[in-house]
Amino acid sequence: MSNDLIKKLQAFLPADAVLHETEDLKPYECDGLSAYRQTPMIVVLPESESQVVQILKLCYAMQIPVVARGAGTGLSGGALPHANGVLVSLAKLNCMLEIDPLARTARVQPGVRNLAISEAAKPHGLYYAPDPSSQIACSIGGNVAENSGGVHCLKYGLTVHNILKLRVLTINGEILEIGGDSLDSPGYDLLALITGSEGMLGIVTEITVKLIPIPEKAQLVMAAFDDIQKAGQAVANIIAAGIIPAGMEMMDKITIHAVEAFLHAGYDLNAEAILLCESDGTTEEVADEIQRIQTIMKSSGATDLKTSRDDPERLRLWAGRKAAFPAAGRVSPDYYCMDGTIPRKHLAKVLKGIATLSETYGLRCMNVFHAGDGNLHPLILYDANTPGELEKTEAFGGKILEMCIQAGGTITGEHGVGVEKINQMCSQFESDELNLFHSVKTAFDPQGLLNPGKAVPTLHRCAELGAMHVHHGEEKFPDLPRF
Repeated sequence: MSNDLIKKLQAFLPADAVLHETEDLKPYECDGLSAYRQTPMIVVLPESESQVVQILKLCYAMQIPVVARGAGTGLSGGALPHANGVLVSLAKLNCMLEIDPLARTARVQPGVRNLAISEAAKPHGLYYAPDPSSQIACSIGGNVAENSGGVHCLKYGLTVHNILKLRVLTINGEILEIGGDSLDSPGYDLLALITGSEGMLGIVTEITVKLIPIPEKAQLVMAAFDDIQKAGQAVANIIAAGIIPAGMEMMDKITIHAVEAFLHAGYDLNAEAILLCESDGTTEEVADEIQRIQTIMKSSGATDLKTSRDDPERLRLWAGRKAAFPAAGRVSPDYYCMDGTIPRKHLAKVLKGIATLSETYGLRCMNVFHAGDGNLHPLILYDANTPGELEKTEAFGGKILEMCIQAGGTITGEHGVGVEKINQMCSQFESDELNLFHSVKTAFDPQGLLNPGKAVPTLHRCAELGAMHVHHGEEKFPDLPRF
């Protein structure tokens, strides 16, 4: 079948846009989550929406699975290829189609880099707010697929809050226009449904994003704490005071040391935790808010405060936070980045639980997260060359996610479910909810050809895991700390 499919693809695609030799396929075998690998049967690199339409129509007619891929920076295995399927790379659909400074919008193709949107909008005094740590490389199409956030998502929201319209292709090549140019559109909110659907419902070929004015001023306070619980309480105190910072991030001691050795950002190596808190707006607004933040940090037990004096210093302090992942790569052969979200009030308790699990599994864990909205990113350090260590790491990560559920949170904040967290979906949701998810999938993709085997587990899988909800008041996670 593959030879026949190759010939049919080459009938409308250039020969070098249809990859089928093993050495050409290997670079596409995983995304940023390199723990899971699968060589695709074929990779195609379309240069236009019309070519994507033809690819989908062909695969639909031949009943071939299709997986869409952006820049490959995802961290949940969402773009993991199908062994008997076609991987559609959208990297060449990278045109900035239109910037409308009056409407404050940008219309772009999915392969456009996140940061490139802000760079293009800057001459108009505008920028695109969501800023994942990988923003220099990640594509906006992938951001839509995973509903990505970033360090400024507390004030400005996730991807879903910053897009107006999508152009989407269904598995049979039909073109859908979802959303609109106004703040609301008639009918069901399909824009929110598609955003974060991990390529399981359709392939996005065009995105209209909101742009916002570049703030007149931005300033950052870095606070060091001798106790991580005090840092967690400082987060709660700032929010309770009615302050919504532009960004609020936390790092624990092991992360501070790894980042400082890598980037020399000026972090306090004696601190048990560091809190980065940014204010933006007019000069007067920022001055007032920074003073209030400093007062709250001190009263919450901060041992040291540093406030950025200019923009280069502010960016340097943020660079340390954004470099946490590569810093982890310098101190460990491999790392496994988790992504769970919890109520802010449980930050300190969950971090203590992670420390206990770290001792239990004998694996170090760096904790770095969006403290303002409770989105955790524990980085479990391991060595894939040590037999059994990946499996131990997966078990450790699974326990962290179960602890997030127990705390009243969820198993993902911005990385998606992919293949990484599919088992924990069985713990997060009941059978009726999973059936509903499958019904939505079927409505868009009756044959289950788009990104099969990701995000939503079958009830049979959950039954095999024995992980379905326990009812009638029985404890669901009896071996984890109580909340």
